[in-house]
Amino acid sequence: MVRLPGRSAEPEPGERTRKRFVRRQWARRWGLWRPLLVAVLAAALLATGAWVVWSSEVLGVDRVSVEGTELLSAAQVRAAAGVEPGTPLARVDLDRVARRVETLAEVRGASVRRAWPDAVVVDVEERVAVAVVDLGTSLRGMDRDGVVFTRYERPPEDLPRVRVVGAPDNEAFREAAAVVSSLPTDLAAQVHHVDVETVDRISLALRDERVVVWGSAEQSEEKAAVLGALLQAREAKRYDVSVPGQPVTSG
Repeated sequence: MVRLPGRSAEPEPGERTRKRFVRRQWARRWGLWRPLLVAVLAAALLATGAWVVWSSEVLGVDRVSVEGTELLSAAQVRAAAGVEPGTPLARVDLDRVARRVETLAEVRGASVRRAWPDAVVVDVEERVAVAVVDLGTSLRGMDRDGVVFTRYERPPEDLPRVRVVGAPDNEAFREAAAVVSSLPTDLAAQVHHVDVETVDRISLALRDERVVVWGSAEQSEEKAAVLGALLQAREAKRYDVSVPGQPVTSG
């Protein structure tokens, strides 16, 4: 064979066969190793991602946001939440944080959520006072569940007071709260205070000095409806709605 000047010589058939064989061998080996290498890389990426999310401060807590507070300050809620800065956000126990916040007397309920990449959000439902409890040495707000919480220097004028005769207890507070919560707004505005002697002996003192014998907190909504009708229909000093189907007036 005559080789023309300036042109590279083509490989001999044997050389071409050897190169094809080498390429096939590399392709076969690569085909065997590629899934393993892909799996190793994927595992490494997953491990790195898991470390970043669960163990490092890259996605750690940088701030705790507080929503829904009026009685409490955000600082008080953060202190109760107890979330350490830098804690991996994924590892924050949201339920535990909520339970810690709910130990605050002013908190009726709390929900906690993550706000990626670096925040915990605490949404607070504060208690709302329906009455003021006179404890002798202090005036406290009481919510509809009978829970005594906030303190008052000067109590709101639009809230009735609750006076417990004898040692105050949670059951008495719950009964008083059930009575007050059952009153329509216009009727509640006429109540100066609620006297609780026992859970079965509750009475209302109206602002015009009339007295209402209420009895227990059972059937409070029915008692409130009967009382509202009686106040409009009859002038009396004493109204007894302890048995709402048989109300009695006197004086």
